[in-house]
Amino acid sequence: MLAASGLAFAIVMGFFLTALLRPGRLGQVPVGRWFVWGGFALPLAVLTLLVGIGFVVGERAILRGAEPLVIEAEARQWSWTFRYAGRPDLPPEENGIAIPVGQPVEFRLTSADVIHSFWVPRLAGKLDAIPGHVNRLRLIADDAGEFGGVCAEYCGPGHAMMPFLIRAVPVAEFERLTGGTE
Repeated sequence: MLAASGLAFAIVMGFFLTALLRPGRLGQVPVGRWFVWGGFALPLAVLTLLVGIGFVVGERAILRGAEPLVIEAEARQWSWTFRYAGRPDLPPEENGIAIPVGQPVEFRLTSADVIHSFWVPRLAGKLDAIPGHVNRLRLIADDAGEFGGVCAEYCGPGHAMMPFLIRAVPVAEFERLTGGTE
């Protein structure tokens, strides 16, 4: 998506520099052609490419392997509580949790009080956590590391104190941390 956005930016900057350095040159193009190519064809091509990339990445997260690891994430003013679903033997974790690298993970998001947004920019898009409702967000961490997450929905004066951390660890380390799967 960054490459497609960069290409669109480069094209627009090319036209800008041409207009700046050679003002008469772009004036020869009829206004209707600017509307068709600059206002319809270019945005349509770029958006089609970006949506296509989004579908491919999304399908990869949905279809890879067997059932995903399910993690319940409950937001409240002003923290997150994470639990491995089906694992009552593991205590809930506050403001962070470990996930295995290369395996699909499904976060089941809900809220105890107001609407919050779960967003880990380097792993997935954002999705709201809504009181009384469960939203599902699937993601895959391709590399090990720590990925910062935030509540992207203003939820009150403590909103800035709601960051959380997703730790993507190799599968063997994840099994050691969680005692395997049941």
